[in-house]
Amino acid sequence: MIRDITLGQYYQVESTIHRLDPRVKLGGTLLFIISLFLFHNWLGYLIAAIGLCSVIALSRVPFKFMVRGMKSILFLLLITVAFNLFLTPGTALVTIWKITITIEGVKTALTMAARLTMLIIGSSIMTLTTTPNNLTDGLERMMRPLKVVKVPVHEVAMMMSIALRFIPILLEETDKIMKAQLARGADFESGNIFRRAKAMVPILVPLFISAFRRANDLAMAMEARCYRGGDGRTKMKPLIYSRADYMAWGCIVLYLVISIVLGRIAF
Repeated sequence: MIRDITLGQYYQVESTIHRLDPRVKLGGTLLFIISLFLFHNWLGYLIAAIGLCSVIALSRVPFKFMVRGMKSILFLLLITVAFNLFLTPGTALVTIWKITITIEGVKTALTMAARLTMLIIGSSIMTLTTTPNNLTDGLERMMRPLKVVKVPVHEVAMMMSIALRFIPILLEETDKIMKAQLARGADFESGNIFRRAKAMVPILVPLFISAFRRANDLAMAMEARCYRGGDGRTKMKPLIYSRADYMAWGCIVLYLVISIVLGRIAF
């Protein structure tokens, strides 16, 4: 289960999506997520799914690698679907004892499942195709207007990038600790939910210690290299839009127009 989490990981391969400016990928991901909440029918979700599959094909990241990342939120997805399925009032479709499944509940449950699935996969594409350094640069450039209101843009972008970068590292550390505990006879599967939660304590303690140690090592390394924030710093590889980036923005705008217009038409 730990290895199934793909958020924050970078999949190194040569592709069109990998070569795009990080600002394009950040902006495109944000607009794609917003568009998922503006549809009123399944035509909009179908267009979104086609667009998402096209980006996955262009990224050359194996589809099974992205689907594997869905396993980590499967429990949350099932709870969301169940709540919408059984608690949404409307026209009764099936009644079992005191539980009633409505037509509106089925539609809402399927809609939420589609939104969550495409949201997670769409966000994963951004991190799988963007290095942490490029992600930091892209965030900093996109948030530059916030400097007017004295927001430390560089520091905020770096913290977000470090947090994403630490996700796969901490997951790998958790996997190692779990294997070490299993080798010593630990049992994380049997028993009720409270017993399983108690069995996780021997994992959480060394994990927190390891996280604080890594954070301290990183802070010392940055201090040893005379890091003093973003003021006056230059970029080894400055971000410059290419022709492919402008074409990508055009495709994003075209997708938004088609999907939102057709997705809001009532049938």
